[in-house]
Amino acid sequence: MPESSPETHVIDFRAAEQLLAARDPRGAIRLLDSVITAHPENTAARLLRARAFFLTAQLRPAELEFQIVLEREPDNAFAHFALGRTLERAGRSEEALRHFRLAAALEPRPEFVEAARFARDTGDDEPGPGHSNRDPE
Repeated sequence: MPESSPETHVIDFRAAEQLLAARDPRGAIRLLDSVITAHPENTAARLLRARAFFLTAQLRPAELEFQIVLEREPDNAFAHFALGRTLERAGRSEEALRHFRLAAALEPRPEFVEAARFARDTGDDEPGPGHSNRDPE
């Protein structure tokens, strides 16, 4: 196996982005594991791996990765939104609502505002229409 270097980690990260775009989240996770092992501080790699975990329905690992991202970047609206989707998919609507609201407050993108509004208006444990199985993007 070739020796890892910063250049190979960049290549692996970019390849993982392409795999995720091609709907191969498991392949992306395999590449990102080595990147994160070598560079645990790399928030972009953690965010990408969290998205891949979400797409493979590995909700607990996705939640943990999104939380690490938010510890480092508490103003990351996308990470709040994606964590909200992850919690919603896990049946934890009350916890999800907090992150939807934070995402909408930080960046009032229509999908963030809709998620915060829908969760607030219904007040039940049902996820929003068409949202429970989607990539948090």
